Amino acid sequence: MLNIKLLRDDSRFVKERLLVKNFDATVIIDSILDSDLKRRNIQTELDSILSGQNTMAREIGQLMKSGEREKAEALKSKVASLKERSKELEGEMDKFSQLLNELLVQLPNLPHSSVPSGKSAQDNEIVREGGVMPDLKENMPHWELAKKYEIIDFDLGVKLTGAGFPVYKGKGARLQRALISYFLDYNTKAGYNEVMPPLMVNEASGYGTGQLPDKGEQMYHVGLDNFYLIPTAEVPVTNIFRDVILSESELPVKLTAYTPCFRREAGSYGKDVRGLNRLHQFDKVEIVQIAHPGDSYDALEGMVSHVEGLVSSLGLPYRILRLCGGDMSFTSALTYDFEVWSAAQQRWLEVSSVSNFETFQSNRLKLRYKDENGKPVAAHTLNGSSLALPRIVAALLENNQQADKIAIPEVLVPYTGFQFLD
Repeated sequence: MLNIKLLRDDSRFVKERLLVKNFDATVIIDSILDSDLKRRNIQTELDSILSGQNTMAREIGQLMKSGEREKAEALKSKVASLKERSKELEGEMDKFSQLLNELLVQLPNLPHSSVPSGKSAQDNEIVREGGVMPDLKENMPHWELAKKYEIIDFDLGVKLTGAGFPVYKGKGARLQRALISYFLDYNTKAGYNEVMPPLMVNEASGYGTGQLPDKGEQMYHVGLDNFYLIPTAEVPVTNIFRDVILSESELPVKLTAYTPCFRREAGSYGKDVRGLNRLHQFDKVEIVQIAHPGDSYDALEGMVSHVEGLVSSLGLPYRILRLCGGDMSFTSALTYDFEVWSAAQQRWLEVSSVSNFETFQSNRLKLRYKDENGKPVAAHTLNGSSLALPRIVAALLENNQQADKIAIPEVLVPYTGFQFLD
């Protein structure tokens, strides 16, 4: 959430920066400033009344001591009137405070100065590429390979639940487990502390990281308990620090977690949803950092390098993109996407996003650290996929296929216990 002081001090700057995200904030910001002015005027009147009440209370005490009961009673009547007015003002304050919050949560995060302008993924900038493109003699897409080797059953998933809920079988299930273990080990060796969070969160958690209200329609809602199935481990892991004040010496905090993830993905269709390309339930390993504001962009680059090393270790061709304003999330200040090459589909598949949210989430979370003077300061939050499994699996199957088997990357063999899917 943006700080209202920034809107007061330089609303024009905020409006201009949000246009980089193709978001016209003029009406919302003008409404915020109008409501904020009214709220502050009410606060001024309320403060004056409360001050007057205190003064009169002292005067009443003095009058009673001096035996001037009639004057004291007259002042008591005035105090009673002021109390009624103060109750009215407090009600108005609550109304405008609620309105301000409702308006503020509609504003996206400001994009970092390095974010390129653009309207869609076509305008993203390629930062760098790596890996070697495979030269395949066999060229089957992963959904056909999955059926051939009986490792993923999409039809059974439809029977049990619906489209987008595959069933992994035999070596396919072992490959999933191997990838999760390898990713977690890779992250913990780099200093990330592993946690295992719940798979459902309350409304406050969804609000804290910015999924609510912006992406509420994409989340699975358990109505009876008002819980939400998590779209990513980022939500429960970052919310560990909701309403927490850290010491400066505790920064950075580095956490990693594996969870299944659940996304409705309403409106998805066509080639983008074939096979493992887009699922409603999928496995993902996440990394999260709580960083000092002065260090967060170094931390972001470190996270990008970390994920790059992980993708590279799997032997997959990849590229790293800096997202343009029009392709960024509501909450992000700067995002790098990782894509791997799908040899059979002849297209790039997104497997990770690594983002710095600056203070946008911490303002919602009330996440602070105490600086050297003991003053509470908003920390910066960052997160990244390390990695999301479905498209990694798709690329591994397609890029490593041979006539009668699929080779497993060397780094995974100690985890799978086998070298080939056959």
